[in-house]
Amino acid sequence: MSQVIERIDHTQPAPEILLYPRIRKSPFFYASRRHGVRKYSVYNHHYHPRLYTDPVDEYWALVEGVTLWDVGVERQIEISGPDAFTFTQRLVPRDMRHCQVGQCKYVFVTADDGGIINDPVLLRIEENRFWLSLADSDVMLWCQGLAYHSGLDVTIREVDVAPVQVQGPNAKPVMVDLFGERVLEIPYYHLMEAELDGMSVVISRTGYSGEIGYEIYLREASRYGEALWQRVFEAGRPHGMQVIGPCHIRRIEGGILAFGCDIWYDTNPFEVGMGYDWMVDLRGDDDFVGRAALERIKAEGVSRKLVGVEIDGPSIGYFTDGSMIDVFPVHDSSGALIGKVTSATRSPRQERNIGYAMVPISHAELGTPLRIEANTGVQDAVVVPKPFHDPRKDIPKG
Repeated sequence: MSQVIERIDHTQPAPEILLYPRIRKSPFFYASRRHGVRKYSVYNHHYHPRLYTDPVDEYWALVEGVTLWDVGVERQIEISGPDAFTFTQRLVPRDMRHCQVGQCKYVFVTADDGGIINDPVLLRIEENRFWLSLADSDVMLWCQGLAYHSGLDVTIREVDVAPVQVQGPNAKPVMVDLFGERVLEIPYYHLMEAELDGMSVVISRTGYSGEIGYEIYLREASRYGEALWQRVFEAGRPHGMQVIGPCHIRRIEGGILAFGCDIWYDTNPFEVGMGYDWMVDLRGDDDFVGRAALERIKAEGVSRKLVGVEIDGPSIGYFTDGSMIDVFPVHDSSGALIGKVTSATRSPRQERNIGYAMVPISHAELGTPLRIEANTGVQDAVVVPKPFHDPRKDIPKG
């Protein structure tokens, strides 16, 4: 006699994330929490505030005003010592001879096969002192492993430094109120040392928003995190500052990639459209991890590519609202499964669904029709140019 087992679906639409000691807290955790965090994710083994109000409200706060973000999860891995430059030159495909003290560079850390292990912002603090402001991966262990038998006099460690981001068109007045007019002299992707109420900080003209923005890197962050947060927020209050999570609507509009979604260990710079000569600099006889593989990939070409897509139909949601639980399968016109949408959102400004899809080269041409299994059902889509807004990135450079 067969037994029928009834399976009851107890799926919760929005399960909570557990707050407990095992997950690390940024130096701004308790301060940022008081502003009413609605959703956390876990990033670099830390709780990371992702949403306070709703994605559309936070989007307009960013693009029309000024916002404060707790990004203390961007752990700072310091590379220091007499051979720090030599080590860093081996670590990344960008040529560090073009990075002067006081500059920042967006870099890839690549594996032996050319895959992307991390895509940090690199800050050159001193001649032989670099900070890697990390995306979400254990790249410190990778760096320590590379250093172990390298024969180089270099120290790799996580330092007690954590950043907040001040982003939006009104970011400059807030920063002037905090640091004076000299903060306006920082060029895009450069940095400045400063002091605020006795706290030592590094200020960079960088951010994850596609808008005018700054990051304030606090030294002795575990000691001064609360004080810095309150000082920045009070300076921003007269300018209408709002605390938000990283705005994925705006970063998707702006062509900014997310590690773990759009790039990963099994993708390389050429597949994700970042194989520029300055980003993957096959310079002279200098060697770096992954060089041979990247030379081969550049010569042979790639078989797939990350493209921009416009998705027809009703709103697919806003990426951080829980509506995109997993990638969306991509099919060609015959119905064959050919790829995946890695990030997607409704753009409130453009009133259309946009995103990135990894597809075969044969389907990467602009205007190529696709069929996408979105959270709203199977929808028609088309390959379109990216970035979707401000393609020359004039806004953040302003």
